[in-house]
Amino acid sequence: MTSWFNLAHSAAMLGMESHSVIGLRVMRLALGGASARTEAERMVSEKMQALAEAHLQIATDVLTGRGHVAIERTVSSYRKIVRANQRRLMAR
Repeated sequence: MTSWFNLAHSAAMLGMESHSVIGLRVMRLALGGASARTEAERMVSEKMQALAEAHLQIATDVLTGRGHVAIERTVSSYRKIVRANQRRLMAR
């Protein structure tokens, strides 16, 4: 189990990384065209998938007696998704 400080740090990093991805996505959407449409569709489907996965992960953790790690694991999962989006958007 991690400390509250580590969890807070990880959550803060998620916020900063998300801010970067939002900026990159806004630029992509502002350019318009097929690329913007694809990005908008991807953004919505990714959010729906990430939410479903988070619900399943939290429920599994709680029902198996590991509720104390549910938030940490959820933040970690979201950070992986956000960093992957950041790498993808910066590569273009």
